[in-house]
Amino acid sequence: MKTKLVFASILAVGALYGCNSPTPPPPPADQTATPAAPPAADQAAPAPADNGAPQSSETAYTPPEPQPVVSVYQDPPAQQPPPVEVAWAPPPMLVEPPPPEPGPQYAWTGGYWSWYGRWVWIHGRWLPPPQPGYHWIPPYYDHRGDHVVFVGGFWGGPHVSFVAPAVGLAIALASVLPGVIAGPPPMGPEGVFVPAPPGSAFGIIIPAPLGTPPAVVTGAPPVVNVGMRINVSNTNITNTTVNNTVINNTVINNRVVNNVTIVAPASATANHQEVNTSVPAQAHLAAALPPVVRVPAPTPASSKPLPPYVAGRAVALPEPQVVHAVVPPELTRPQAAPAREAQRPGEQAPQAPAAREEEAAEAKRKAASAEAEMNKNKESEAVAKKSAAEPNTAEEAKRKAAETSAERNREEAAGRGAAAKESAAKAKEPKEAAPKETDAKQAAAKEAEAKKKAADAAAAKKKVDEERKEHAPPPQ
Repeated sequence: MKTKLVFASILAVGALYGCNSPTPPPPPADQTATPAAPPAADQAAPAPADNGAPQSSETAYTPPEPQPVVSVYQDPPAQQPPPVEVAWAPPPMLVEPPPPEPGPQYAWTGGYWSWYGRWVWIHGRWLPPPQPGYHWIPPYYDHRGDHVVFVGGFWGGPHVSFVAPAVGLAIALASVLPGVIAGPPPMGPEGVFVPAPPGSAFGIIIPAPLGTPPAVVTGAPPVVNVGMRINVSNTNITNTTVNNTVINNTVINNRVVNNVTIVAPASATANHQEVNTSVPAQAHLAAALPPVVRVPAPTPASSKPLPPYVAGRAVALPEPQVVHAVVPPELTRPQAAPAREAQRPGEQAPQAPAAREEEAAEAKRKAASAEAEMNKNKESEAVAKKSAAEPNTAEEAKRKAAETSAERNREEAAGRGAAAKESAAKAKEPKEAAPKETDAKQAAAKEAEAKKKAADAAAAKKKVDEERKEHAPPPQ
């Protein structure tokens, strides 16, 4: 009798949500333990009134049962790893607030699900790039058919962007470790996605633009149905090319995306409230947002990081650790579901004024918190750029000072050379003038002597002529 009542309750809830609201899938069983039972509604829908008019119902959110999680550190590769095809969806995200940033050159890595023969949680870390100019590229999840194509996070070299695996590319289905039971396949539209928010029903995926870090959903409410998605508006894109810098923002086709918008209808969320909120796209800022349901990521049992996954190479994994969801009391209380009689197909029931005010206040609080974090990040980036520019400025100043000093030395040397030449010329001029002056004096002396001799000769001749005249016989 009890089994029949439970079955009837489930059927009533399923009929209430209609065809467009699938029953929450069971939690994944990528674990060695016995899989937990799927979440179910705590209360059945009330029976219709005597007049036959459909009535509204109340449902309570039931978080997934405690799940074993393998948590490890990883040494990210310095180039894009090959894609892996997995038969089931990654589990919902875990909560892992980052510690303070140790320096501007560090990037927040990890905090996502990776594949090692099962879905394994890669614990987040602040790491410096392996070489100058390298930047962090987040992991990639793609829903193709009934499977997931996965590429782990890696360090991209200068001017390197992520290249998505081509559609139609033949990828071998990844092998599964012994004893691991497959979870539910991905539920949602095909294409790029990120795992669901913490506390969500297993198997649901969140469509997202290429390059979106998984942590952007940390602060979103858990989802129990398909419908949540992530958008990037043009107002959130800064047309900045990534050039030899460590980037903590999402890189999409060489563009830096500062914010993303999470959108979900009321029928998809556990609290039956619509979602339309902007969150920072930087992985460490998104991971620091307060979660609605807190499912803490366990600290790895070993501090030794694992090498990147390679198909066919065995890696020893630590024992799983059980994680428990911490659910706020207001979420576990029954929530009013939209009444069928007040809706037409495709319409959502209006929220109560108190719920709308509470949601608006919460959205403002989250927006203010995100804006404060973004401003803090911008200030950190500005300080980092200034710090990075100061050594270059100092080196440039030193270089210019050295060039100025060298130029001054050359000018002084040239001046000293010119002065030396002038001094040598002046010193040489008297030596050359002395012989000329001596020759002139000698010539003048010779000329004076010649004149004297000529005068003497003329005087002697005159005297002889006079003597001749005196002794000449008188004329007869």
